[in-house]
Amino acid sequence: QVQLVESGGGLVQAGGSLRLSCAASGRTFSRYAMGWFRQAPGKEREFVAAISWSGDTNYSDSVKGRFTISRENANTVYLQMNSLKPEDTAVYYCAARREGFIGQSSSRFQYDYWGQGTQVTVSS
Repeated sequence: QVQLVESGGGLVQAGGSLRLSCAASGRTFSRYAMGWFRQAPGKEREFVAAISWSGDTNYSDSVKGRFTISRENANTVYLQMNSLKPEDTAVYYCAARREGFIGQSSSRFQYDYWGQGTQVTVSS
């Protein structure tokens, strides 16, 4: 059974940092692309960052230069979030996609597996 479990969320002041982790289990994800999405109350789920099986990365314009996605191994992905802003407040979701390349990685409809999410709250 495939599972994605996020951790590392919490409450932080504006300008602070958090590191989110995603632990995947149930199969080897070495050839999968992995992504992070977020959803704020009343808004659609939006793309944050993605990393291909080979390490190529893609970021939304709103987080570029502040967030960094990385893979420790086939089944562990991180999202380092620096210079956090109140508008970064959302539930953050980890996702996995069988198509391992970086193309179209910003579309949530391309992903096959999702975690349950972790709350990130940034106070002003």
